[in-house]
Order: sequence, then C-alpha cells, then structure tokens
Amino acid sequence: MPVKNRLAEMQDEITAWRRHLHENPELLFDTHETSAFVAEKLKEFGCDEVVEGIGRTGVVGVIRGRKNDSGRVIGLRADMDALPIEEATGAPYASKVKGKMHACGHDGHTAMLLGAAKYLAETRNFDGTAVVIFQPAEEGGGGGREMVDDGLMERFGIEEVYGMHNMPGLPAGQFAIRPGAFFASADEFEIEIEGKGGHAAMPQTTIDSTLVASHVVIALQSIASRNLDPVKQLVVSVTSFETDSKAHNVIPQKVELRGTVRTLDPEVRDMAEKRLKEIVEHTAAAFGATARVNYMRGYPIMVNSEEQTAFAAEVAEKVAGACNPAPLIMGGEDFAFMLEARPGAYILVGNGDTAMVHHPKYDFNDEAIPAGCSWWAEVVESRMPVG
Repeated sequence: MPVKNRLAEMQDEITAWRRHLHENPELLFDTHETSAFVAEKLKEFGCDEVVEGIGRTGVVGVIRGRKNDSGRVIGLRADMDALPIEEATGAPYASKVKGKMHACGHDGHTAMLLGAAKYLAETRNFDGTAVVIFQPAEEGGGGGREMVDDGLMERFGIEEVYGMHNMPGLPAGQFAIRPGAFFASADEFEIEIEGKGGHAAMPQTTIDSTLVASHVVIALQSIASRNLDPVKQLVVSVTSFETDSKAHNVIPQKVELRGTVRTLDPEVRDMAEKRLKEIVEHTAAAFGATARVNYMRGYPIMVNSEEQTAFAAEVAEKVAGACNPAPLIMGGEDFAFMLEARPGAYILVGNGDTAMVHHPKYDFNDEAIPAGCSWWAEVVESRMPVG
C-alpha cells in the first residue's frame, strides 16, 4: 500500500492550507487564528466532535469509524506554533508577520494532519475512534504538558498516541524512527555571579566577576568530559554571558550566564544538575565571589514505546517502501509529555535537501505531504482494522 490515492489527489488543497498557515505564523499559546482555522476545517470535514480550548488553545477532533466493536481509541498529534525568527526564504507565501515564521515545519505538520482527518472522516474505514490533536506551544511553552494536564487522554479515552516531525536531509516522503530514548530532555539554567566591582585599572581592589564567570564557563565543560561515561550523551551549553556594565574601564559587580543541558538518560540528567550547581558555587567561592543557580527542568526525555515503534515502522514501510533507522536527537520535543501519559511513537518524515529547522531559510517541503498524510491515516486503519 503506497501513498493513498485520495490523499495524493488532495495534495494541492493541503498545500494551500499549509501555505496559508505559513503566511500567518503565531507563537506559543497565541495560536488563536491557527486554532480557529483548524477547528473550522474539522467541522467542515464532518468530525463527530470538535473541542477547542484544551491546553489553552489546543484543538481536538473526534472521528468515529464505520464500526466500534474494538472500542479502541488512537490519538494523532500535530503542533501548530511558529518561531520568533525573521523569514529569509523569499517564498511568495512567506510570513506576513514581522519577526515570526514557521521555521520548524509545524505548518506542514498541521496541514498533513488536517489532510488525514479529512480522509478519515470521508472513508471511516476503521473499527474504533481516531482523535486528531492540534497542539500549541511546542517551541518552549510545553503545550503538550498543558493538554495532558487538561485531561486530554482521559476525556477522549486515548489508548495510544502517535506524532510526526519533518527532517531536513532525509529524502522527501521517506521515514525514520527508533525505539526507546529518541529526543533529549531540555533543561535550562540561569547563573548569577556576584563579585566586587571597581575600576578596571585597579583590579586588586575588586573581585572580578567577569573572570570568575569565565572560569565557570570553562569548568562546566568538565561535566560532559570528565564526569560522564564517554559512551553516553550529554550537552552542557552556556549560551548567554552578560555583565551589568558595558564600560571599558569598569569591572562589573555581577555577571549573568544562561544555558541549556540536554541528555537522553535520567541518571545523567540528575548528575548534570548536581554537578552544575556544585561547580558554579565552588568555583565562585574559590575567587571570593558568590553564585546563585536557578536550574529549571524542561521537556523530559522523549521515549518511543517498543511495540508502537515497531508498528509505526511497519506502517512507514507500507507507505514509503522502507523505514530508516533514526539517529539520536539532542533537541527537545514536548510530545514527550504525551508519551509519558500513553504508549506511542514519534516518527520522522523526510523534508529533502532543505535548510535545517530553526533557520531563516528553512521551508517545509510540500512534496512530503502525501506520504505524511498517508502514514497518519494508515496508522488508524491498520491499528483498528474493520473486520
């Protein structure tokens, strides 16, 4: 069963939806226009139920199959939000909103799930219930957690949940997946180093917070290089270094550091948090300075369930003829919250030779639409077959 003919026929229509969404990006939970567009389409398709406002601005559509002897309920999730990036694609459908663009392909994810929803509502060739989930605030807002906390799984009786993300570099319409830990946890930290400010020509009268913070930045790299088993994965990145003075002749009183910690192992996550705090506090103390650390746990490790991953790969093979092994990814993904709540799997669909996600020249590849839609539809039809 390659790409479904009906979905191939719908490609131009789905592409038009995708490009409309691309022109009108919205951030985090402020997906009001996007959510309204999605809800309108789901109602137009004839979904049995359309619920808005789950997880603040999330939208859920319920599609009942031709039969419900199985009593099974499968959830399919797409993300809707964009990024605070100025677009540089030059596309005729480029963002109309200054400083915002769909630089991660969530416009494509939403359009593909809408396409699958239209097909499923037309055909209803399954025994059970399909729940299509449109989530806000994947890009840092934790919209997946908000929807789960709002009772998403219990309210709709979802037993398994599946998600998809595009992947530049993988040929358009091909798939890749892996079982177990797949996307990393995404924690953040804020560090304030306080010394004793003064005149830059008289450093002996100061405790130089810039020097202290510089030693902290270097020392934090030892967590991955000297505290971690080399066969495991950990990223500790200091991404911001800001003094409270910009003058050439002033040693600042305070320095603020910000950054992120990523890993694929819960024990490594605990170790990294502990060592980060110890290193910061003791390095500062060695120079006579003080330090305050605010360590914020973010998205958890995203873990694909073994059984559902094998099934998702089988479906991908039906659609594309093969399914590739996916690499470990140190980026975060808040579908992790849904996979903590229910078994399921997350798959990558190829975006072809395009710029990487989160780049100003990135664009979703519309040639991936038929394969992506077909995968979602076939998940429902194969997992809940009629007869």
